[in-house]
Amino acid sequence: MKVFENNGHAVVWGDSIDALTNYVPDSSVDLIFSDPPYNIGKNFNGTKDRWPSDEAYLTWCYQWLELCIQKLKPHGSLYVMTATQNMPYFDIFLRDRLTILSRIVWAYDSSGVQARNYFGSLYEPILFCVKDKDNYTFNAEAVMVEARTGATRKLIDYRKSTPTVYNSKKVPGNVWQFPRVRYRMEEYEKHPTQKPTALLERVLLASSNPGDIVLDPFSGTFTTSAVARSLGRDSVGIEIDEEYMKIGLRRLAIRDSYNGESLRREPKTYERQDANAQQHLALFEKRGSYGA
Repeated sequence: MKVFENNGHAVVWGDSIDALTNYVPDSSVDLIFSDPPYNIGKNFNGTKDRWPSDEAYLTWCYQWLELCIQKLKPHGSLYVMTATQNMPYFDIFLRDRLTILSRIVWAYDSSGVQARNYFGSLYEPILFCVKDKDNYTFNAEAVMVEARTGATRKLIDYRKSTPTVYNSKKVPGNVWQFPRVRYRMEEYEKHPTQKPTALLERVLLASSNPGDIVLDPFSGTFTTSAVARSLGRDSVGIEIDEEYMKIGLRRLAIRDSYNGESLRREPKTYERQDANAQQHLALFEKRGSYGA
């Protein structure tokens, strides 16, 4: 395990269970967002997220979930994701240890080929849990969205003594519509399961305050930490893969180089093509000036 720290942000390169056990103090974290491997065979930089059995996967999950609970402050919150087939087990495990306030559905579009012989999956589940159901952070005003009934349709509530238009703003429901991160998006990083910045912004705005400590035990592209930084929260991001860890060093401005390598986002194919086209155009313009 190796730790890189700067300005309230830590990138921990190592195993999540080891880092949670030996680096993160108990009762020290205000908010945890956990997006672990799903045990569905995704390729993470050459490593497949496939356990020998479902039982082995769940046993591993219960280990880090128990540690996450230990690391939360008494008023802390936990958001956790997993595959749809695994979430019932997470739900049963956590409801005996925390209060589950919301079972959230992150629904998204799909441009890929969908199932032909069954109903394909277009969502991922998220549990929102708290240690103390009577004392936890929830900043409703920070995450309000448009209420179409009042804002768009301008419907009137005649049940009130003085009929008034319905509210134009509301707290989001538990179905969240955010597009998946695509290659041409500005926020894209080279990772198979990157979560949208907008999703993490909603989580952090709702369940943390400036100066709070936010932990992500499976950081991947370090979007949780990057959003924490942009919102004035401190962060701890744990990542076992060295290439993904370097993304965290770059995004959190902890290092601009690593082992002699400059830490820059790899240009996308169309960006390289655009740069080549600009160079080609500049060359012809230069030649044209000779004949002017």
